[in-house]
Amino acid sequence: MYKFFTDSLKSTPQTKPIPGKRMVQGRSGGYAFEAGTWAMVRRCLITGTASGAYYADHHELTEDFVNTLKLAIEEDPRRVAEEIVYASDGRSVNNSAPLLALVLLSMGSKPEAKQAFLDIFPEVVRTASHFYEWLAYSKALRGFGKIVRKAGNAWLSRNDVKGLAYQLLKYRQRHGFSNRDVLRLFHVHPPTADHQRLFEWIVKGWDTLPEQPPSEALSQIWWYEWLKRNPDQTHKAIREGRLTHEMAAPVGIMDKKAWQLLFEGMPITALLRNLGSLTEIGVLRADETANLDRVEAVLNNKEYLRKGRIHPIDVLRALKTYQSGGQIGRSQKTWEPVPRIVEILDRAVELSFEVQEPTGKVFMHAVDVSGSMSYYQVASVGLSCSEIATAMALVTAKAEKNYMIRGFSDEFRDLDITAKDSFASALQKTTNQTFGATDASVAYDWMIQNRFHADVICFWTDSESWAGDRHPSQALAEYRRRVNPDIKAIYVTLTPYQITLVDPDDPNSWDLGGFDPSHPRLIQMIANGEI
Repeated sequence: MYKFFTDSLKSTPQTKPIPGKRMVQGRSGGYAFEAGTWAMVRRCLITGTASGAYYADHHELTEDFVNTLKLAIEEDPRRVAEEIVYASDGRSVNNSAPLLALVLLSMGSKPEAKQAFLDIFPEVVRTASHFYEWLAYSKALRGFGKIVRKAGNAWLSRNDVKGLAYQLLKYRQRHGFSNRDVLRLFHVHPPTADHQRLFEWIVKGWDTLPEQPPSEALSQIWWYEWLKRNPDQTHKAIREGRLTHEMAAPVGIMDKKAWQLLFEGMPITALLRNLGSLTEIGVLRADETANLDRVEAVLNNKEYLRKGRIHPIDVLRALKTYQSGGQIGRSQKTWEPVPRIVEILDRAVELSFEVQEPTGKVFMHAVDVSGSMSYYQVASVGLSCSEIATAMALVTAKAEKNYMIRGFSDEFRDLDITAKDSFASALQKTTNQTFGATDASVAYDWMIQNRFHADVICFWTDSESWAGDRHPSQALAEYRRRVNPDIKAIYVTLTPYQITLVDPDDPNSWDLGGFDPSHPRLIQMIANGEI
């Protein structure tokens, strides 16, 4: 008589919870498992919430983020600090979410929270731009109390005066604050003569230019002031003063030669952002082989990418923007893309992820290409979650020999993507395949029907699955009964929602917060039984 109930344990519509399981209703109307506080902390820090998503705008997502962080800080402020540093160290899409979390940590009620804030501050606030953004969030959320002043004073009094001068010259104002505002706010006592000269320059400038730099630490300040007085000597100032674009452009004459000199010493982040400008002005051309060689030497160097904290999404953004010739992104310039630059960027995407040797396992990559995934735009240049998911799946596939990449919405179809695809071509194929509602269980249905023996299935999704006649965890259980009892299921969640498709009672299922460049390597470790 109760067969209807026992049957429901094997097949429950996703619009209803599985009997006996603790599930919550997602924003799409489907039921899923609750992600939990710490999974949410990592998701929000790595993916950010400022862009909004299909089922929730940025206000709602950020409110969830803030409330989750506050609970986590009260529970374990040291663990929150570790998560902030983890995300800030090149794993977050940008440093904004870690900076916001840093402010919330400083507001924790426990003394451990405030000490943890001070301990990690220099690791998270690395540039003057970060410093100004942190100040803006502090002003809005808590004001400039004792703990804020202590952190700010320490940052402005650090021993590396040359590095401090570089930052304060490069970023003279950001987020509603200027260097002069900062000195007024913190009343820093200069610990050295160089600090004193630097602060005096910020407040008063130099009416009379010394005949030579007063010290090595203030050399770039001197050259900047010299260039203000001699704008026709821009080439000399860039070459001898090692000025960056941000320092030289406001006061110098930026012709092709100036850009060439900047290019020769350009840091990796600036190079990635200025490929279009360098192409437009003619520094990067198909026949400028020496310059193209330098681009390749920098952007295709895994160590440079890591030290520069270059996130794969930064490279994907650069790839898509550069290929567009200036049609997307914020640039007002246009250019004809150089094919070799596109190839270099494509290789840089792969190198910016972490992978290890092939495992020999069979992988099925199920990429969510439903409407909600195509709606969520990341990085402000038209990169959708489905495109990023494809790139992450592809880099994992490129590290292996045995794999398939298919797309799911309310059906499971071939995306015609293989490891031979470039990331550029894979992005195009995913864009053309976006369709339908969301039902993650169709991936298991297809594998059951085709007796596809996978060792690992990786879902790249927003976890808002709602359209199926049974839950993905129920379909996984059937797959294990009928095809491979040892399959490992990994769900990489690419939006900061509070739900997961992972049954907490399943030891062979994992939930990973998306956009982390270490995920391909972690997936391989899970496949090998190392995790």
